[in-house]
Amino acid sequence: MAVAALRALRAAVPQVVAVVRDGENPLTALLSREGARVVCCPHADRGLGASLAWGVSEAGESEGWIIALADMPFVQPQTVFGVRRALEFGAAIAAPLFQGRRGHPVGFAAIYRDQLRALDGDEGARSLLEQNAAKVARVMVDDPGVLRDVDFPQDLAE
Repeated sequence: MAVAALRALRAAVPQVVAVVRDGENPLTALLSREGARVVCCPHADRGLGASLAWGVSEAGESEGWIIALADMPFVQPQTVFGVRRALEFGAAIAAPLFQGRRGHPVGFAAIYRDQLRALDGDEGARSLLEQNAAKVARVMVDDPGVLRDVDFPQDLAE
């Protein structure tokens, strides 16, 4: 599942930093083999926000970041490319929109570096998106994968 999500990213962006809980798990080797730079977050137990902050910090200086989730393997590469393109054309934040619903991955311009690095807890970047709703460029996509996460094995069959 994580490898499928990574492949969509790798098709659209030059560098992928994958954040994992424990650097000694089999996923680390799989993601590395697929071209990601894998980093282990020592604070992953605090939640998605802490892992996201760690990943942004580990990515170093950048003009922006596309935040993707490993439990969303159905996102298409053209969707990631659309989010990337929106950032390149000056969007502060870019998110795919499928049938009127915002999905993932979400892109953030460099002006959000400090706010992303300060995230903690299990909320991820939701509050940052809510606080800056007027600045979110909506990237219209024909990709239901932007809404489809996999929480249980039966989610793969649906």
